[in-house]
Amino acid sequence: MHGRDRPMREGVFWIEMMRDSYGKILNFRKARLLLRLIGAGLLLASFSAAQTPDQAAVIHGIDAAVKARIDHVAAYSVIEHYKVFRGGDETNPAAEMVVRTEYRKNQGKNFTILAESGSTMLRSQLLGSILKHEKEMSQPGVRETVLVNSSNYQFTLKSTAPQMLNGRSCLLLALRPLRNSPSLFTGTLWVDAKDYSIVQLMGKASKSASFLTGASDVSRQYAMISGYPMAIRAVAVTRSGLMGTTTIQIDSSNYQVQQTQ
Repeated sequence: MHGRDRPMREGVFWIEMMRDSYGKILNFRKARLLLRLIGAGLLLASFSAAQTPDQAAVIHGIDAAVKARIDHVAAYSVIEHYKVFRGGDETNPAAEMVVRTEYRKNQGKNFTILAESGSTMLRSQLLGSILKHEKEMSQPGVRETVLVNSSNYQFTLKSTAPQMLNGRSCLLLALRPLRNSPSLFTGTLWVDAKDYSIVQLMGKASKSASFLTGASDVSRQYAMISGYPMAIRAVAVTRSGLMGTTTIQIDSSNYQVQQTQ
């Protein structure tokens, strides 16, 4: 009996040996697969970290983009179409003005009225005061106080995930002005995720321009022209108990940009 059992015992032994070896092979393969997965995970995490925008780097990029425009745009001219809407009517302007705006780096802005229509009071009092304010804000030494950069604003990155706006991948930042001014805004800024140039701004003026009205709700849209962001549309909405709602829309076109040599 024992002689006949020996082959059986040897067969069981070899089966156990094969099973053990096969198990080790499987465990080795599992370990190697696990290491590969861990490596891929670390690589993906590293890639994601590299792709995730850093707030300090984004703010630095915004400052650099603004400085590049200031340094390299020596002059420009643009046709600006002003429209004033009263009350809830945003179809029929109560007053209009077409202006050629000419900017020179060391002189600021000058305006030439090309056409105007509608309310004489709105044109002279409202649009006239806007042009005067724009001229004052464009003067050297003053213009620097209203630039959208970290000298005038506190920026906070609202999300690390880019959002599409007008076909451009953008980062969103919360804006908080470092001082109160009718020309500085609390709101949201969209910047291009690649070069940090301004794409859109929406917010409320941090200070009312007049004691008769509330602070304006403002939006500005920009487009890249000659390599730099230029405003193509601005809308300001002001409300007051005395004058009701006034909407001013400015559409800009036909830019001619002169760059520094």
